[in-house]
Amino acid sequence: MVTQWTRTLVAAAAAALACSTHAQDKIRFAGNFELQHPSSVAMEKVFKPELAKLTNNQLQVDLFPAMQLGGAKENVDGVRAGTLLMTWVGVAYLSRIVQELESVSLPFVFPSREVAFKVMDGDVGALLDKKLAEKNFLSLGWMDLGQRHVTNGRRPIKSIDDFKGLKIRLQPNETHLATFRALGANAVAMDVKELYSALEQRVMDGQENPYTIIRAARYTEVQKYLSNTGHFFDFIAIIANRKQFDALKPEYQKAIREAMNAAVAYQRKLAVDTDREAFDEIRKKMQYDELSPQVREQMRKATAPVIDQVKKRAGAELVDRVLAEAGKASK
Repeated sequence: MVTQWTRTLVAAAAAALACSTHAQDKIRFAGNFELQHPSSVAMEKVFKPELAKLTNNQLQVDLFPAMQLGGAKENVDGVRAGTLLMTWVGVAYLSRIVQELESVSLPFVFPSREVAFKVMDGDVGALLDKKLAEKNFLSLGWMDLGQRHVTNGRRPIKSIDDFKGLKIRLQPNETHLATFRALGANAVAMDVKELYSALEQRVMDGQENPYTIIRAARYTEVQKYLSNTGHFFDFIAIIANRKQFDALKPEYQKAIREAMNAAVAYQRKLAVDTDREAFDEIRKKMQYDELSPQVREQMRKATAPVIDQVKKRAGAELVDRVLAEAGKASK
């Protein structure tokens, strides 16, 4: 005979199972980029609907762009701890955990995004995926963050000497910091969420970012001078907690990969147009000084010793591989 107590137990178990299934069928995915950034647009317009379509709406994603769940470091730590399944983030914020990523953060190595992705989409990217996996991260693709350029509020940068003494905010990446120290700047690591106020209050003289981010973060309001330094090409890494991802249903794993492949392709195309539009807009609001090829070559020579430092941290074989592949792709 089925008692009321038994019926209560059955109902409670069914409710618990429903909650468990619901929790498994919804994933949390955070990023620190602004809503209008090409990466955030790609996640909202491509990844989210494509995932729903591929899983017949059985797997949902909650997107948290624009630092809704904290800055880049917090998002990376969340994925590492398992409180987030996934994040999309600049590689600099992963290099403190996976130092091999510094091999693709070298100064003046990628002259264009085409060269950069020829390298990253080949054996180099596959090797970095393995290094991420060793730290319990699953790599799901590489997006286009773009060439980085310097702005500041003190003086125009027209020569290599103009860097001397400028207090420049950098991402927390040893290669980036060492590069600007080699140029004579006072390089300081700072999370992007603190940057606008630091520039506004003159705690920092300047910063460096792709044109798209300079526009989106409104640094034109607190900076006066812009130069096309193009010192690094930067990537966005899309990572997941590997153990949690492997615990998903195989069909969900496949759908996430397929939806992300579509989002990456969309973002890379969008990034080209957005970068050009952002440059046209911000140069109207700031004094723009275009550096000559001779000045950029001086900068390259001044920062060349940084590459030997990276070899010690990331491994000489990997760095040499990046240099060789970049040289081959540039021809």
